[in-house]
Amino acid sequence: MISAGRLALVGSGEYLPVMQEIEEWLLQNRPARYVQLATAAAPEGQRSLDNWHRLGAQAAQRLGVEQVVLDVRTQEHANDSKWADLVSGAGLIYLSGGNPGFLARTLAGTLVWQAIEREWRLGASLAGCSAGAMALAGYVPDFRHPRAGGVYGLGVIPDIRVLPHFDRYTKWVPDFAMRPLLAPGTYIVGIDEDTALIGESSTDTEVKDGLETWQFRARGRQSAWRIEADRRYRINSALDLRVNTGT
Repeated sequence: MISAGRLALVGSGEYLPVMQEIEEWLLQNRPARYVQLATAAAPEGQRSLDNWHRLGAQAAQRLGVEQVVLDVRTQEHANDSKWADLVSGAGLIYLSGGNPGFLARTLAGTLVWQAIEREWRLGASLAGCSAGAMALAGYVPDFRHPRAGGVYGLGVIPDIRVLPHFDRYTKWVPDFAMRPLLAPGTYIVGIDEDTALIGESSTDTEVKDGLETWQFRARGRQSAWRIEADRRYRINSALDLRVNTGT
């Protein structure tokens, strides 16, 4: 049985030296092919995309791997086999920051997303940072309208809602303001800057209804958090999350 590749939900710092150790872990024993999508930043314009692609090139150079840019800006691009074909043979596929709702809407159900899912389920690592991390969840909340206004995520980890930049976010948003984001059967996961929540399949993984239960742990400069109705809890050891491997 082929195991799906490693996963990383990153609070901030994609493509920067501070997160190189995590990117090395994601690429460990994988092909030296680093596929990067800055799609979430497409609404910000060419200058922002150029900056993400430049940072990605620097990261690939530090890591000694090939940079492959998927310049997907629209759903039409995401349904173009030219871009979907570039995902083949990836060691790591990385969704960077920007607008999480736009990212999820643009990729969902497209040829590019199907190619990403296929490569990940064949063993490539998959990472999302900030907006990218939010989009990999089952639901992407709208912080301005927490009870409504969100969109469905890409559903790789369906039972969570991700709050990136969590240490900075909680400086101006009190804990009680996050509670409307809670829903039955879901977690809110807060991930501090320069920190990732990482997971991988194991031989004793529990599988039910196409979902595998993986253990995730925090790695990086700060912490990750599980938010419940009463308070937030630092993830000190491991957090069990269901992952949609399609098995």
